[in-house]
Amino acid sequence: MVERRLGQEPGLKLTRQQKGRLGEEAACQWLREHDYRIIRQNWRCRSGEIDIIASCEGLIVFVEVRSRSGAAQYGTPQESVDMRKMQQVRSTASVYLQMTGETELQIRFDVIAVMLDQAGEIVSVNHIVNAF
Repeated sequence: MVERRLGQEPGLKLTRQQKGRLGEEAACQWLREHDYRIIRQNWRCRSGEIDIIASCEGLIVFVEVRSRSGAAQYGTPQESVDMRKMQQVRSTASVYLQMTGETELQIRFDVIAVMLDQAGEIVSVNHIVNAF
């Protein structure tokens, strides 16, 4: 389980950035526990950002992390990955592969959905393999 390390006072609402950071920490921990090697986090270029780039079994895995807290009134985290986001991640992954010269490797796009409670504790981590 990922511990809260943001100095969050009880009763205070988490910011969007804090939720995102907690979600990415949980996703990285989950991936490591399942034999993935984290290559990069928050890789950026002009076309966008990739939350996590990992490798496993000869694949390069581009991971989009989505976090939500509290009631599911806005849907699940994975439902927030729309077509525009998928295209942006694919485009950014293409730039990464060109820049690193890893164009011959097989790739995959995953989503990790992290549910947090109001205090920022991890409720669930859902890894969607080959999400798009």
